[in-house]
Amino acid sequence: MATRIKFYFDEHISKAVAKGLQRGGVDALTAHAAGRRGFSDAEQLAFALRQQRVMVTMDSDYIALAAQGTLHAGIAYAQPNSRSIGELIQALMLIYETLEPADMENHIEYL
Repeated sequence: MATRIKFYFDEHISKAVAKGLQRGGVDALTAHAAGRRGFSDAEQLAFALRQQRVMVTMDSDYIALAAQGTLHAGIAYAQPNSRSIGELIQALMLIYETLEPADMENHIEYL
């Protein structure tokens, strides 16, 4: 079986999105659950890379970090207030079901 994508949620994404994914068997970790609230965006992205987790965010600063060449395990970006919780879960499940971690390396998926 192929390695599955794991997700890491920044502080701005509703915990309900992570919970919805977890109910579906997806490895989804929030910054709060990881004890990483208040860390800088660069630190959060580095943590996600070390953990081989796709960063899920609505913070465009992560897009800027990627554009500057910061390595990452992948970024799933949604514009703020553009998607409902259900729509975010659905979009992330599609990534989970169709891509592998290697597909997301240094890649940004716009939700």
